Formats: sequence, C-alpha cells, structure tokens
Amino acid sequence: MHAVDAVWPSKTTYKYANVNGKKIFYREAGTQHKQTIVLLHGYPSSSHSYRELIPLLSGRYHVIAPDYLGSGYSERPNPETQKYTFELLAQYVEGLLTTLKVKRYSLYIQDFGAPVGFRMLLNNPNKLDALIVQNGNAYLEGLTLLRQAFFKAANEDSSKAQQDKIYSFTSEQAIINKQYLRDVQSNPEVMSPDSWTHDLHFLQTKADRVIQVQLLQDYYNNLLDYPKWQAYLRKYQPPTLIVWGKNDPAFIAEGAKAYLKDVPNAELYLLDSGHFSVEEKPVEIAKYIIDFMNKLAQ
Repeated sequence: MHAVDAVWPSKTTYKYANVNGKKIFYREAGTQHKQTIVLLHGYPSSSHSYRELIPLLSGRYHVIAPDYLGSGYSERPNPETQKYTFELLAQYVEGLLTTLKVKRYSLYIQDFGAPVGFRMLLNNPNKLDALIVQNGNAYLEGLTLLRQAFFKAANEDSSKAQQDKIYSFTSEQAIINKQYLRDVQSNPEVMSPDSWTHDLHFLQTKADRVIQVQLLQDYYNNLLDYPKWQAYLRKYQPPTLIVWGKNDPAFIAEGAKAYLKDVPNAELYLLDSGHFSVEEKPVEIAKYIIDFMNKLAQ
C-alpha cells in the first residue's frame, strides 16, 4: 500500500457535554460529516475499553464513545438519591447524541451496551444505520440457567446475604480475576492491565460500587424485555454484524447464533476470544466492521 493510499487515524479528543444538568464524558474521533458509530461499553468498564478500536475506525468514520452516567469520567450522582437503571443510562446517551446533533448512527453494543442500546432503538427505531453486536445479549439462549437464576435473585432477593454477594462482584479481585483474566487463562498477556486498573480507579468508594450493584440488580428486567428487542429486530431488519467472543462463559455463543432467528441476513463471526474481545482482538474486530460497513455502502 502506498502511503498516500493509507487511511490514517484521526486524533481522539476527550470531552464533556452537559446532558440534563449532568456532565457526561465522551471520546470522539473522526470528522462529523462521515458516518457515525457509537460505541457503548459494558460492565465494569467505560469508553476506555475502546481506546484501541477508536483509532482503527476514526480514519473512516465519526466515532463517539460515551461513559454512562455513573461510570468512568462522567458525573456520578449519589445512588442513595439517584436510582441507577438501564433506562436511565439510555436516556443520558440519547441526550448526549441529541446535544451533539447526531441524527443517525451505527451502534456497537457490548455487555451493558445491549440493554442501553436496545432501549435507544425502541425509543427511536429509525435512527439506526447498522447494528454491531459484540457479546451483547438479547436472547435467553445466551445465558446459562445458572446465570439467569443469578440475575433473577439479584432483582428479587433483598436479603443482606444476597446484597453482599452482588457487592462482592465489584471487588478488586473479582474485577481482575472473574472479569478480565477469566477468559484468557491460557494467554493472559493479551489482556492489558490498563483495563482493570482504569476500572478499579472508578470503583474506590462504596457509592461507586453501589452504582454497579444497582445495575446488576436491574439486569433481570432486561431478560423480561428480550421479546421487545427481538420484535424490533424482526420488524426493522437492521443490517447486523455479530462479532462474538466464543470463550465467554457469561454470554455464551448460543446467544450470538440466536440473533439469526430474527435477523437471518446478519453476518456472524465467532472469535477465539472472551467477553472483552475488543481488548483481545481490536484489529480483527475493526477489520470485520470496515468490511461490513463497506458492503453497506455499495
């Protein structure tokens, strides 16, 4: 490739926007006249998880990666006075895009990004150009019975023992060993310690951890909403790319295959990676996205 033909990254900028009176942090790269891709992060992370993917896309697209209310560098109202739900997170991401005058976008959803993203799509079904799914579950098939039971108990059991159990998932050792290193036992060097170090920086106080606990407690409501999300897919048939880490025991590969029931023309690629595939294989994922978007442009 000649240097003149190369597509060079655009500088990533780090900004805040006032959304409904709260400061929402976001990373932005690329020029605004290009197609917009919005990257929605999962638990327990932030837009920091896309630090390697953004430069790989920014030469071709306008990329926005927000930190949810209560996560990363965004403002974090006290969970004693502000109940954290996925509906709340979706409202603030929608508010950010409205503030930035983004009228249409492609949506990259991972983990918590799926319930945030699908709520956005139900609220504004015609704003989507394409859907990119990376270990973002929308089907019961994607959850083991044990995982389904955990979310149900988290939502319905208010006992102190259950609360303590959920709270323990936000500890330093749980974040490192049960989140980031869990799926890369045979190859831990692919996972940057920057990932969990950054996340743990924002889980220092009890209030920080309670925010994430409240979202884990709310997660069961997503399972109840799966039929609505699936109906959206069947009705609108959005162009869909699925890049799924098949080594993820939290959201198993059957959840990726289940999308094909409702969007049979979706492209599906099972990667030899885990829940945080964008940390393990950002270049591979970027290639799939660029190829997919190029086909849509033809």
